[in-house]
Parts: sequence; structure tokens; C-alpha cells
Amino acid sequence: MLNDPLAAALTKIINAERVGKREVVIRPTSKMIKAVLRIMNENNYLGTFEELPEGLNGVLKVNLLGNINKCGVIKPRFSVKKSEFEKWEKRYLPAKDFGLILISTPNGIMTHTEAKDKNTGGKLLVYCY
Repeated sequence: MLNDPLAAALTKIINAERVGKREVVIRPTSKMIKAVLRIMNENNYLGTFEELPEGLNGVLKVNLLGNINKCGVIKPRFSVKKSEFEKWEKRYLPAKDFGLILISTPNGIMTHTEAKDKNTGGKLLVYCY
């Protein structure tokens, strides 16, 4: 039994990227994992992904582009105010405007730059660069 399916999915992705694979199969899936993968796809860190109807929880087949240097889950899921993004960027990203931090906000999961633009805070989920 997995304690954190999102962390397991990101670990599978980063391990497959390091080995040089072109695709990886992720199971189990959830709405949060799909939302994180969708945002990573929009920001050109991942290729397309499709859901395969296998088993109870489903399976995702993700195409890899080789653009991820490092990604991971932020634990514990720190709360962040709209004025504190720079502190967390310095902690989790290697340089300014390089990489992204995904945040769970009342408006859904979004990147830290979108949250700055919409002037909202939330909980830190994932970093990726």
C-alpha cells in the first residue's frame, strides 16, 4: 500500500528519465496526479499522457521528453501566503524564473507564477526543474 501516490509517481518518472526511457506506466492514478501531469505537460516537462482502463484505479501511460532535471514532492505540504513565494522559490528552485512549483489553491492546482498573478496562496505540492 502506498502512503503517497503522487511521490511514487514522480519518483517513477524521474527514475525513467535518468535511465533514458521514452515512456513510463504509472499506477494507481488520482485526480491530483492527473492535474500535476497536465501542468507539467503544459510547461514542456512531460509529453502527452493517456489513461488506460486497467483495474480499479486505472493506469496512466506517460511519454517522456527528457526535459526534467529534478522533481519531487514537497513534504510537509507547507501553507504559503501570496507574499511568501520568493522564499520558497529560493529553497526549491535552482535559479530565479527557472523551474516551477505547483500549488494547491482554492482555484485548483496551478504554478507559483499563476498564483502570483491571481494573487492567491495555498499549499505547496511539487517542485520541478
